[in-house]
Amino acid sequence: MNVILIILGVLLGLFVVTFAIYWFNLDMKLVRVVYDWLWKNRYDKMKRDKKL
Repeated sequence: MNVILIILGVLLGLFVVTFAIYWFNLDMKLVRVVYDWLWKNRYDKMKRDKKL
């Protein structure tokens, strides 16, 4: 019986975490942070062949 309660508790905890990620749109906020970091560290330092 204790094993079933532990499994249900873990599943409920995972549901709450994934629901919070969905509710606050945290996945897209993380993508925006990574995108800004990549743009600053990679694309601004690339050598350009042509000037626009």
